Amino acid sequence: MDKLKLGFAPTRRFVFSKEDAYKYKELIMKKIKSFGLEIEIVDLEGINEEGLLYNRSDEAAIVNRFQSEGVDALFFPHCNFGTEDLVAKIAKAVDKPVLICGPRDEAPLENGMRLRDTQCGIFATGKVLRRFNVPFTYITNSAVDSKVFERGFKNFIGAANVVKQFKQLRILQISTRPSDFWSVICNEGELLEKFGIQIYPITLDEIKQKTLKVEEEDSAELDQAMDYIKETLDWSMVEEKHVRRIASLKVAMKRYAEETGSSAIAIQCWSTLQDIIGIMPCLANAILTDEQIPVTCETDIHGAITSIMVQAATLNTTPTFFADITIRHPENPNGELLFHCGNFPVSLSVEEKPTLNKHFLFEDHSPGTHEGEIKGGEMTIARFDGDHGEYSIFLGKAKGIEGPYSRGSYVWVEVNDWPLWEEKLVKGPYIHHSTGIHANVIPVIYEACQYIPGLTPDPVDPTVEEIQAWLRGSDINE
Repeated sequence: MDKLKLGFAPTRRFVFSKEDAYKYKELIMKKIKSFGLEIEIVDLEGINEEGLLYNRSDEAAIVNRFQSEGVDALFFPHCNFGTEDLVAKIAKAVDKPVLICGPRDEAPLENGMRLRDTQCGIFATGKVLRRFNVPFTYITNSAVDSKVFERGFKNFIGAANVVKQFKQLRILQISTRPSDFWSVICNEGELLEKFGIQIYPITLDEIKQKTLKVEEEDSAELDQAMDYIKETLDWSMVEEKHVRRIASLKVAMKRYAEETGSSAIAIQCWSTLQDIIGIMPCLANAILTDEQIPVTCETDIHGAITSIMVQAATLNTTPTFFADITIRHPENPNGELLFHCGNFPVSLSVEEKPTLNKHFLFEDHSPGTHEGEIKGGEMTIARFDGDHGEYSIFLGKAKGIEGPYSRGSYVWVEVNDWPLWEEKLVKGPYIHHSTGIHANVIPVIYEACQYIPGLTPDPVDPTVEEIQAWLRGSDINE
């Protein structure tokens, strides 16, 4: 994935201290670099002698720099009061997610003069951004070295990356949905019209031909895939030829994704595929998902969209897992089993060598499933879905718990109020499919939704009010 590019436009106003504004520009840049995020920063250096946004004659040059550099988001720290009209006009022209903030002011000087008035400035800028119909994020007025500033900045960067990946999303669709799966029906035209999401369909015969072609090669890519399977899994239940074909399918799917510019894949994983190439794709799906190309089962397009969003919320540092929400825990009233046949990333396994097995649901038991429990811990469960022209994304937090053994890939989780979750999921627009990730990305997704018209965040735990309080830093006493 390309790094997120952040346009950095610190702003000042002429009637306040120029020297202090310059000082805070440097302090803020140093601080955001210290967070260690994998982002690229595009600043204003060279446009004027200060590298600050204050001169109206610089407007065209700043817009041109941000547009030509292809920035994905804009950050306007108010190093003193700031120049609100310039912020709004540049934000409107560049049309990317916007973050504003003002470092908390010191006490007035002994003579009663104030040097910056940053809080006052962000009030003004917020109003003008609204006049320009520019959605924006702001960080509660706080010190540069505060936890509130760090939380707000990191959350915005994650949200901006979700917006970036969402708005350039193309999904490789390998065949139609299975005929029995009416629940995964989606409106391809509406996804394109509302969100710009593109679907690139291919047939099972096309993936078969490419898989067999890869299998005949002696390529480093195929050798690497086979070595990975043999080194990380117990493959004693299958034959060498099966390992080669699974690896070939993985390589073929990745090549198709790269050739079509697709960042996710939705595949008709059963049961025709096993009839035409003799394997199930579960492990191939798992390996690709681990490589940040999430693959969803049963041609679930909405599931693929969900996976890209939650993956992007971590700046593409954490793999997702695509799961059925299946049965309640036999003892814990708030426990639930997240399961699929064998597609969870190998890196999440609790076993030293999880098992490569034959599929347990079909009579001919074709090989290709990767079975075993995955790690627990804190995680987010999400689902993008919609019907009747309205779209939302379900969000909830869960934690791993102990539970009975199950076939396939699985993890038992506990949530705050399972009957409430069940009611939301049954009444919809959601289904039994979900995407999990071992990270708290709920505030990130919540913030990203304000930059995606037509998509409503639908959190079950935490609530909207709790998310907003967290974003304000109301729980931090500094």
